[in-house]
Amino acid sequence: MRYTTAGESHGPELVVIVSDVPAGIELDRATIDHDLARRQQGYGRGGRMAIETDRALVVAGVRFGRTLGSPVAMRIVNRDAANWSEVMDPWGSGDGVEAVTAPRPGHADLGGVQRTGAADVRDILERASARETAARVAAGTVARALLAALGVSVRSWVERIGPAATGALGPEEADPAAVATSDVSCPDADVAAEMRSAIDNARQQGESLGGVFAVCVEGLVPGVGGYAEQGQRLDSRLASAVMSIPAIKGVEFGLGFAAAARTGSAVHDEIVLGESGRLRRATNRSGGIDGGMTTGEPVVLRAAMKPIPTLMRPLRTVDISTGEVADAARERSDVCAVPAAAVVAEAEVALVLADAYQGLLGGACLHDMRTALAAYRERIAW
Repeated sequence: MRYTTAGESHGPELVVIVSDVPAGIELDRATIDHDLARRQQGYGRGGRMAIETDRALVVAGVRFGRTLGSPVAMRIVNRDAANWSEVMDPWGSGDGVEAVTAPRPGHADLGGVQRTGAADVRDILERASARETAARVAAGTVARALLAALGVSVRSWVERIGPAATGALGPEEADPAAVATSDVSCPDADVAAEMRSAIDNARQQGESLGGVFAVCVEGLVPGVGGYAEQGQRLDSRLASAVMSIPAIKGVEFGLGFAAAARTGSAVHDEIVLGESGRLRRATNRSGGIDGGMTTGEPVVLRAAMKPIPTLMRPLRTVDISTGEVADAARERSDVCAVPAAAVVAEAEVALVLADAYQGLLGGACLHDMRTALAAYRERIAW
């Protein structure tokens, strides 16, 4: 399973096509729109989210709520496009439209114009915008539905925003209900209050904040992924997918970087006999992946998100049209989008895992995948 998106931040709509989708997956319109709404929410979001009400219009690959085995295509309308019709006109002359010539530090602006030769930074920033991730979330709902049918769930929570942090939490410490009711997706109410205060302070100072979120996958069988070739290794694929999200600067699994300070006996997970004679890990320091494959324990990864580069008190830059020192361009933006990035990461993780399960079980139709999964479980006594 893989996806392709198209569309600009202030263009008419976003489009996503999900390919290699097995037949027979049950999709629910309300569930798709609920995930899109989750991406829009969170304390610290900007004015754009007050304009948009994201809904997915399925235009191919689904009939009577079930996938057909053909590519699934969805559209998400940009309501704000009505305010940018002249600026983003596909066929207009551009006369009278002011070019953006002050690239923002920390963004794709400068590298993009250097790469493409564009004279207007808007040619770059419209596609580099995190608005595109709405289409990724829509794609992820197809993968999540497949995984759910195979007994696998994906969730996330926020552990840090700026200076306010919970420390690393295990799945048992991150209550899903507490996360769902928190406007910063943090299961600790006291730390969540500190996070909101930090966001308020940053807003007053014209600043932005980043943070750390965790994604947890439960219900996985062992052996998903691969050890024999680079492209099969699941941790590599997951890290690549999460790193593709704008502003993500680091990904770790389990102990992650903390493992570098420990001895081997304090890092590796001992193998024990569990329920019904199953081989299990006594701990989950590896984050559910060893040797590029799932261990059967929950996969837990964390990602670090840098502060959003669009600032209300902009940093210095150089105007590409005049060569003079200038303030960076300002676009309407968020103060903090860590909870939203966590929802996007859920989608990316689900898409990688759905594809990996297809590699293990085959991917023509859900019925065959379930049959193959039952046979696999019986063989490994899982």
